[in-house]
Amino acid sequence: MDIKNLAFSYDRNQPFINLKHLEIPDGKVTTIIGPNGSGKSTLLSLIAGLLKPNSGDIYLGNQKVADLSAKELAKKLAVVHQQNEAPSHYTVRQLVNVGRYPHRKGLAGMTEADEVAIDTAIQQTALGKQEACNINELSGGQRQRAWLALSLAQDTEYLLLDEPTTYLDLHHQLEILGSVATLNKMHNKTIIMVLHDLNQAMQYSDEVIVMHHGEVVAQGVPEKIMTAELIDEVFHLPVQFIVDQHGQNHMLTLKK
Repeated sequence: MDIKNLAFSYDRNQPFINLKHLEIPDGKVTTIIGPNGSGKSTLLSLIAGLLKPNSGDIYLGNQKVADLSAKELAKKLAVVHQQNEAPSHYTVRQLVNVGRYPHRKGLAGMTEADEVAIDTAIQQTALGKQEACNINELSGGQRQRAWLALSLAQDTEYLLLDEPTTYLDLHHQLEILGSVATLNKMHNKTIIMVLHDLNQAMQYSDEVIVMHHGEVVAQGVPEKIMTAELIDEVFHLPVQFIVDQHGQNHMLTLKK
């Protein structure tokens, strides 16, 4: 994914996003971090085509997002928001079925390929025992996995996750992030997500993008770019890094 000369503002007199050039690697998990109001979710919405930039272009391969119809974009890119809404009577299977809509022609019904895609998505997100359950009967982690299953059934190259662990307890946060890591490894999906937890961003990302005041101030492998100095400058947090007993998984802790 390539982003060039991207500018966006909610108020025409006050620029909010200003990116000269940003390249997001294919087949990797990239996490966008930054303080509240830094432009993380706005950038994700621009990539998803939910917002239109004032200027600049976003390329998926050699195609501009702005040139794609909603259906064409839905075949390339799936989005899971921090809060997702479905009709209260939907079962897990009915929800995952929605992911096949971009692939249907006109009023054509379900095909064998659709059924296989839905079965596979449910299996890959470990929701087989819940597929007949109403969405409202699921735990928070199961609901988020159901939306991940929908995105899998959508069969896209890109998956965008906007704060997917918000409102979940720690157990379900790690459950969702583990599922995301598995999807990336099994399907080579390009995953772009927004996270608030810096430790989780370090642990589950191949690459991190740090945003501040609508601009990218750092990008790269988390262990290399997420320094105590950068975090203090951007987040105003005095921190130190601790390496585990295996010499891996740098952990971020507040200085006493």
